Amino acid sequence: MIEVDAAGVVEFTRELVRVPSTNDPGRRERAAAELVAERMRSWGWEPAWYEVEPDRPNVVAVVEGGGGDGPTLMFEGHTDVVTEGDLSEWTVDPFGGELRDGRLWGRGSADMKSGLAATLYATRALQLAGPFPGRIKVCALADEEGLMIGAHHFVAEGLAADVDGAIVAEPEAGEICAVAKGALRLRVDLTGKMAHGAMPQHGRNPIAAAGPLLVGLAELQEELQRRHPAHEHLGEVYVTPTVLRAGSDEQVNVIPATASVFVDVRTVPGVEHQDVADRVAALAARAARSVRYGIAAEVSVLVDRPPVDVPVTDPVVAALAAAHRTVTGEEPVYGGVPGSTDGTVLTHWGGVPSVVYGPGGKWIAHQADEYVEVEEIVRCTRVFAEAARRFLTGDH
Repeated sequence: MIEVDAAGVVEFTRELVRVPSTNDPGRRERAAAELVAERMRSWGWEPAWYEVEPDRPNVVAVVEGGGGDGPTLMFEGHTDVVTEGDLSEWTVDPFGGELRDGRLWGRGSADMKSGLAATLYATRALQLAGPFPGRIKVCALADEEGLMIGAHHFVAEGLAADVDGAIVAEPEAGEICAVAKGALRLRVDLTGKMAHGAMPQHGRNPIAAAGPLLVGLAELQEELQRRHPAHEHLGEVYVTPTVLRAGSDEQVNVIPATASVFVDVRTVPGVEHQDVADRVAALAARAARSVRYGIAAEVSVLVDRPPVDVPVTDPVVAALAAAHRTVTGEEPVYGGVPGSTDGTVLTHWGGVPSVVYGPGGKWIAHQADEYVEVEEIVRCTRVFAEAARRFLTGDH
C-alpha cells in the first residue's frame, strides 16, 4: 500500500477549515486557494492560477509521473463552503478546525476541504512512491456551492480536453457515486396590469394564474414519476415550486403587475431537460389563458445541469472500486449524488467521465456542527493514491 502522510493531510484540512472561504461577498475563496497553491509549491509543483472572478480563483497543478506516456487523471475539489448560518446552532467554532472525539469539526470539514486535502496528499504520496505513467491534474476550483463558475471556466479554457477521468472528492460516506441527479431551475414570470385592490376590474391580476400553474406542476411531477420509475440510487423525479413572488406587504391594497414562480426540477437519467422546460412553458401559457383576462407568461432557464450516468465499468470508476477494495478490505458500495457537483459540469460539458467519492457523511454537509471522521480523511487519502496508481497503470 502506498504510504501517505496521515498527520499532514489532517493538519492541512484543519488549516483549510480555519479559512472562512464562504460563498458570499466579502470572504470568497482567495485565501483558501492561496493556501492550496502554497502547499503545492512547497512540493515543487507549479500551480497555475486562473482568476475566474475577482477573489475567486481556480488553482490547477499538473504532476507528471515521469514513467512515460499514459492517461491523465483529474482530482477535483472546491475551495468554497456555504456560510455558517445561525451561530447559535453551533456548539463549536465554525472556523476553528477543532479536533475532538476522533472528529475534525467546522464548516467545510466534510464539504469538502478534507476531500480537497486528500487529493493533494494522495498525489504527493504517489509521486514520492516512484515513477508512474501519465500525469495527475490536481484542481481546486471556485464556486461549486453557487453557479459552478469555476468548473465552467475550467472547461471553457480547454483544461478538460486532455483529461481521461476525474475523481471528485465530495463527501459520500464511502459510497462510489458514478450517477448524479440532474438539476433544472426555471423561473416563470406572469405579467398582468397593476390596479387598485378596490377596483380589480381595471387591472389584470397575475396571481390568479399562479394557482392553476402550481396545480399543473404537481400533475407534471406525477406524470414524470410514472414515465421514469425511481432510480436505484437517485430516487424519484421531483418538480418543486420553491419561490412565489408577487406584490408587497406594504401595499396589500394594490394588485401587482407581475408575479413569479421559481421551480426546482430534479431529474434522473432518461429525463430530457428541454422537454421538461417546454412542458412547464406550456403549463404557464395554459394557466395564463385560464383566467378571464389576458396574462402574459414567460419561462426562463436559470440552471441546466443534466444527470450524470457513468458506467461502473469505466476505467476511472473501476480503478476507484479496486482501490477501495484494496485499502478497506471491503466490497465497494455504489450510490448516487442527490444533487449536482462539479463532476456534472466536467462530464456533460467537458466530456470527462467522473465519479464522486470522498470523506464525510452525505447528509452532514451544510448543517451546523459539521464534522468529518479523522480516520475517514486518512482512509480516503490512501484510496485516492491507490486509485490513481491503478487508473494510470491500467491495473483496474
